[in-house]
Amino acid sequence: MSTNTENQGSSMDTLKWGLVALILAAAVVGNHYFSAESVLIRAIGVVVAIVIALFVAAQTEKGKAGWAFAQESRMEVRKVVWPTRQETVQTTLIVFAATAIVAFFLWLLDMGLVWIVNLITGV
Repeated sequence: MSTNTENQGSSMDTLKWGLVALILAAAVVGNHYFSAESVLIRAIGVVVAIVIALFVAAQTEKGKAGWAFAQESRMEVRKVVWPTRQETVQTTLIVFAATAIVAFFLWLLDMGLVWIVNLITGV
């Protein structure tokens, strides 16, 4: 009995995803077909089509799971302790300094290898 219910939900989800694909395809084709119209009107039409497609997609099981994931992610981002401006500037300067030092040593290594190759080949 539960298998029948799962198949029905799955077939409805497949139908909804097909509708989403159809709406998005219609937005692309409509944007191309009405290329002589104002860009603003076409952009509004595409945005409306995307919103409708997102609404239909949110009605599926994967859409509901995606929405729940987004809400949980938002709660986790609120828990993050972001660095202060001073910490960010100091860390950036440390990265720049370390990059400059490594670049200098790689340049020295390259020059040394070029010198050795010139000695060996006589070029």
